[in-house]
Amino acid sequence: MAIEIGDKIPDILGTDQNEKEITADDFKGKKLALYFYPKDNTSGCTAEACSLRDGYEALREAGYEIIGVSKDSAKSHQGFIARHNLPFRLIADTGTALQQQFGVWAEKSLYGRKYMGTLRTTFIINENGVVERIIRPKEVKTNDHANQILNT
Repeated sequence: MAIEIGDKIPDILGTDQNEKEITADDFKGKKLALYFYPKDNTSGCTAEACSLRDGYEALREAGYEIIGVSKDSAKSHQGFIARHNLPFRLIADTGTALQQQFGVWAEKSLYGRKYMGTLRTTFIINENGVVERIIRPKEVKTNDHANQILNT
């Protein structure tokens, strides 16, 4: 069953690009924007990450921490962070366990070919670890995602 509005996030979220564990307790007393994206260094994912990078100070001032999640490896995440000067951590969910918990690992279709992939989705989590809002795939504006989080 996918995590929805009103649900508490799991205690353990995964490991970041440096293989350091990320837990829900790391964000107690802070708001968290947990964003799931398909792949490092693709056009839409890079636009989304750079929007969050450019709006990072405003997001932090509003009390948010940002964590990205994809099925890319820690090494891929390290390169993505370095290439685009990303100031936030990225979870390497290579086995898609976290994506499955949040219900964003799903069947997709491209040119009639069906495959499993990540649905670009952002979960806004309050200071108590409870999901308050979900920005669903058709709603995410990759080029203006930071403002979207701040203003909705």
